[in-house]
Amino acid sequence: MKVAVIGIGSNSVRMLAAQVEGGQARRLWRDREGTRLFAGLDAQGRLSSQAMDATLAAVSRMAGEARSQGMEEVRLFATSATRDASNQAEFARRLREEAQVELEICSGEQEAALSFLGATDGDYCGVIDIGGGSTEVVVGQGKNLVCAFSCQMGAVRLYNRQPIASHSDLPLVEQIATDILEEKLRAHPTLRLPEKWIGTGGTFTTLAAMVKGICWTDRTYMHGTVLTREQTETTARLLSNMSMEERLRLPGLQPHRADIVVHGICILLALMKRLSIPAITVSEYGNLDGYLKDRYGIRGWMVS
Repeated sequence: MKVAVIGIGSNSVRMLAAQVEGGQARRLWRDREGTRLFAGLDAQGRLSSQAMDATLAAVSRMAGEARSQGMEEVRLFATSATRDASNQAEFARRLREEAQVELEICSGEQEAALSFLGATDGDYCGVIDIGGGSTEVVVGQGKNLVCAFSCQMGAVRLYNRQPIASHSDLPLVEQIATDILEEKLRAHPTLRLPEKWIGTGGTFTTLAAMVKGICWTDRTYMHGTVLTREQTETTARLLSNMSMEERLRLPGLQPHRADIVVHGICILLALMKRLSIPAITVSEYGNLDGYLKDRYGIRGWMVS
């Protein structure tokens, strides 16, 4: 059976197509388009027509491509920006009518669980998923989650809240992230922190490309990269002192993330310091993979 899942995030729309057979699956291809949906939320919490139009166009294109390639099912879910939108019902209606797909809206806890399921392989560990509108933190083993929560801090959300003009602004943004995290951690006073941590999302793949000195399109070489706190701090300081034009000339930095990447790194630094994480391993896999595993009972992945 060939299936595709499309995820509407706060910063981009992504798709994963796979062939599922008897509890095993083979990833066929991925697609991604930056739409910055979160930027379309106004003061009343409504998604603008322009933001919905751009996302609808991306979803329609991906769904059409999936169907043309023989996908028997096309699933669609959305995360932080859509979850926060007061006009999410209108958005869902337009997706159903214009893209012919039914929208599922994940809660923060569901989003966290999907990221964990997609990025892990059975060990007791922690997963951090830094998105555009929110950041998910999960600790557990397999489907046994000790804690799973979503923080209202994403790279785009913090970018809108507090600008970064140079390295002198980094401590303030880190503190904002730390304060948000502390509020969530109060609900887990006895949490046993794991030794192993995995990071998923664009902040992590960008950092991996920067540290390894490779182009951001060479995704195969980012998976499994270990990022130390020192490397993360060095990269944050380097990028924060660059102009936008200078950042755009860096081969490791995806152009669509050039303006928000330092805010994502500040979130990571706040987490690494508060959770005593000396190093974190980058994963190419996340909530799309987790959604497929959960929906179709996938126990393992075949080599593509």
